[in-house]
Amino acid sequence: MTKYDPADRDEHGHYAGLEDTAGDHGEVEAAYLQAVAAFAAESGVDHLAIREPGVPCITHFGAEPAVDGYGLNGLFTPALDAGPGPSLPPGFHDGAQVPIHTGLELVRGMLRDNGAWCRLEVEDLFAVHVGWDRYLYIGTSRPCEDALAATRALGLFPERLTSSPYDFDPEVEGAGFLRPGDDAFWDGLAAAVASGRAGILEENFVEGATRWHSLTPDILGSVRAGIAPRARLAVRPPLSSDIDAVLLFLGRTRLLYLRVWGWPE
Repeated sequence: MTKYDPADRDEHGHYAGLEDTAGDHGEVEAAYLQAVAAFAAESGVDHLAIREPGVPCITHFGAEPAVDGYGLNGLFTPALDAGPGPSLPPGFHDGAQVPIHTGLELVRGMLRDNGAWCRLEVEDLFAVHVGWDRYLYIGTSRPCEDALAATRALGLFPERLTSSPYDFDPEVEGAGFLRPGDDAFWDGLAAAVASGRAGILEENFVEGATRWHSLTPDILGSVRAGIAPRARLAVRPPLSSDIDAVLLFLGRTRLLYLRVWGWPE
């Protein structure tokens, strides 16, 4: 579903009309949101699940300037401290259920390139994906003929597709060795920490936002209690206390990347 008339495509299928790719923050944007609301209503959807959320980790590539809070301010409870990284609301995580009006505000933020991005879905029933240049993809298990007619009446152009280019691809987005962070994981982590084989836990609670936890046996319980829902975890060896050995290694390394932590005293 777009604001671009398919009649204005060239022989290669590329849009060649006069419609600008920028958002108007006005009538066209409102039409997009009304169309999404119409499809959701006809699909019987009043809540959406946030899936695979993300924020820019270093550079913002959106067509519009970045905004404070990535467009999430006011949509969730106060921010979650990410340490040396972006502060994000704890309600913005994979699997979080949001009412349709919050989902529409997330769509608005994505249309404006505010920074935050996610898929909005109801499993096997409904999906909303926002792509580049205000291309929007709505998936539904129902025909939604009334919503289609309403979308056209709003001046937008819906086209039927077999799938969204932003569908989740586990081969790409789930790469690597994965296992659940269950009791067995934490029991194994406790043993690794006690033996000195593990000392750092990387918590990727939103794509582009990471917290790092220095682990000791006495704080593992509190670390586990504070992990965001459905966060991806990676276990790292402890930081070396042999400064001379570290400096010697750095002196032999031609290409060097450093991540520096500032641990509280």
